Order: sequence, then C-alpha cells, then structure tokens
Amino acid sequence: MTAATLLSPEIVIIGGGLAGVEAAWQAARRGVPVRLYEMKPGKFSPAHRSPLLGELVCSNSLRSAEVETAVGLLKEEMRRLDSLVMSAADATRVPAGKALAVDREAFAAFLTRALEQEAAVTLIREEVTALDPARLTVVAAGPLASEPLARALAELTGQEQLHFYDAIAPIVTADSLDMSKIFRASRWGAGEDYLNCPLTEEEYAAFYQALMSAEQVPLRDFEEPRYFEGCLPLEVMAARGYLTLVHGPLKPVGLIDPRTGRQPFAVVQLRPENREGTLFNLVGFQTKLTYRAQERVFRLIPGLEHAEFVRLGSIHRNTFIRSPGLVSPSLNFFRFPRIFLAGQLTGVEGYVESAAMGLLAGINAARLALGLPLVTPPRATALGALVSHVTNTATRNFQPMNVNFGLFPPLPGRLPKRERGRAYAARALAELERWILGLAGGATGR
Repeated sequence: MTAATLLSPEIVIIGGGLAGVEAAWQAARRGVPVRLYEMKPGKFSPAHRSPLLGELVCSNSLRSAEVETAVGLLKEEMRRLDSLVMSAADATRVPAGKALAVDREAFAAFLTRALEQEAAVTLIREEVTALDPARLTVVAAGPLASEPLARALAELTGQEQLHFYDAIAPIVTADSLDMSKIFRASRWGAGEDYLNCPLTEEEYAAFYQALMSAEQVPLRDFEEPRYFEGCLPLEVMAARGYLTLVHGPLKPVGLIDPRTGRQPFAVVQLRPENREGTLFNLVGFQTKLTYRAQERVFRLIPGLEHAEFVRLGSIHRNTFIRSPGLVSPSLNFFRFPRIFLAGQLTGVEGYVESAAMGLLAGINAARLALGLPLVTPPRATALGALVSHVTNTATRNFQPMNVNFGLFPPLPGRLPKRERGRAYAARALAELERWILGLAGGATGR
C-alpha cells in the first residue's frame, strides 16, 4: 500500500444494494477505505425484507447471459472489471435457459460475506438523512431511497423529486403445483429450465376477464402512476387489448405442449427461484392487484389451482434523478464534484445496469481519493452507452432505461440482424480492453 493510499480520505457510500456493494468493492480493491452505510435492519423500505446486502426485491433473473445481447455484454464487461456482483451471480446461478438467474438468498449472502471480510470496508447499519458536499460520497440508496435522503437529494439537485412505479411478481411453491397440467421446456428447445402452464383459448378468455375485473390497490391521492415500460403491471398491459398478453408475457411462441403436440393459445411461464427448485416466479406477472384478487385470479391458470403463494405481488415507488446536465460522465455532480451518484438513482433500469453504475462510481470515487483523473468508459462499450444515456442533455423527456444496442454508436456498414449483436460485442470488448490498459498504474486494482 502506497503512502498516497494511506493518506487518502475515506469514501462514504450510502446504500447496501447492488450499486452500493459494487461501489464499495471497487473502491476497497483500490486500497481506499470505505464506510458503507445501510439502514437495514433498523429500517426497511416498503419492498425489502432481508437484512442482507444486495437483496433482490423483484425478479431473481439478471436477464440474458449471452454476450451477443446488450445486457449479456454488460455482464461480460463487468466481469473484466472485477465485478463483485457478477462473481456472486456466477457462483449462485440457477437454471433459467439463456438467462442468468440466481438463488436470491445465496446471492445476497455471498455479497454480504465478501464485504464483511474486506478489511478496507466498514459496514455501518444506520440511516443517512443528509448529504455533505465536502465529503467524498457515493449515493447508491436505490430507487426506494428513504424520504429524508430523497429530500436531501432534491435540495442538492435543486429540482423536484422524480419517480415512477415498479411492480413485484408473485412466487409459488413447487410442491403446490399440479404437474399433470404443466410441462417443462424453454423456448425453441433450449433446455427444460421453465415450467409452462398452457392455456386454451377458452381458459385464456376466462383468465383475461377475471384479471380485467379484479380489484386493484388504489394509489394514494398524491401519487401519479408513471410505470416503467419494460416492467408494466400485468393488468396495465392487459388493458391495452385482449391479445396484448398473448404477444407479451403469455406468448406461446417456441413452446409445444407434449400432451397435444401443438403450440398452446397462451402460456404462463414459471422460473425457478432457488437452486433446489422449490420456489417458482411467475414470469412477467408484475401486478398491483390486491392480495385477495391475486390468489383468486392467478389460480385460474392451469396447474396453479391450489398454488401456495409465498410472496404476492406488490407495487412500490422508484425514485430517480434527472441526471442529464446534473451528473458528469464520471458520475459525479457538476456542482458538487465530491458526490457521486450510482445505481437506479442515475436513471438506469435493471439489476445489472444499477450494479454497473455502482462499479463506475466506485472506480471514480477511488481515483478522486487517490488524486488521479476521473475516467469514462468508451462510448461503444455497454457501460459507456449507459453513461451516455444518463448524461445526454439532448433528451427531452428523460426516463429510466435498460441497456440496449440502440444506445450504442451505430456499426459501420450494413450487417444482417443476426450478426449485429456479435459485432457490437466484439467492438465493445476490444475497446474495453484498451481502456483498461490505459488506466493509470495500480488504480485499476489489478
């Protein structure tokens, strides 16, 4: 450890979610001391239940594992940058076809144990309610930041707090399912990782009518429903048209019911929640129905007539900052350069994207502590594309975004669609490696 490291100021990181643990890991691996604040278990958000760090409150899927997809590419970039979140995900993976899904309890335990054993990290179980612009800080409180901290952020940014709503899908026990009506398969024969509940046209019609007439949890008077398009409540999608669900989360394409030898009219897929296969998540069934309505309506699905719901769906508010013009490409505020923003607060959506923003914030907070210049990943990388999204001042109506190839610089020439993902990935990984090599000295932590 160098003299510069010994004299470097510590970094305060607020929030022990995916972004916070990744930021803490990156800073600590560069020899900078970290004080990681997490308000659990003294105080929980409306969606959190576990005292562990890195708790996944929605799906247990980190989406596609294939590097030819944008999110799969982002995962690979993070691995090459020594991501703790990706190490945890790879170590606690459960079967999910071409997706990377995890045993959420084992995943959170892995993250918690790693940071508790990291000498440079001090974990403090306290709520932070104020921000000091003079103190080197990474704000990674997540989309469910407590009200006092959200107010402090609003005061810091000088703008009204923004928000949207996200919904949680139900989880059922495996032994409560009627397997005589369910078949195992992934789309297009890619394994048998999912359970599939096939519906005839008549069964779908009955389910649809029950869903559309079911009681919903009312919003409070001051709440404005602004849902994220990529994670809409099931009933909101259904309201757009009778067949919307058949072309969305209930699409039967690529699935053949072995009992009939035909493609069903609609299919509800269940994804394993843990390695033991004792719990399953209803894929795409985010909802704001009342608990009683959920049990009644979802038991109309063939195979779920007697399902035991260990978690029912719920809705919660997600907070984010209008980052363009406020946050630099290094993820610190222009006006308050010692305060970095990370995770979904920056205006990204998704587990992997949130952790990626924590990774970059942690790297740059450590570099600032060490007196090194701040860095921004190349625009053609998945990480750089996300940074470009959250700092794009030309955006008129800034909204949270998942990583996607539409955020990347165009590829040269014209390529067949099936080859574009591979080309984006090859270009991104080549540029990432050059960027890593160009980082100064030991500041990469390698």
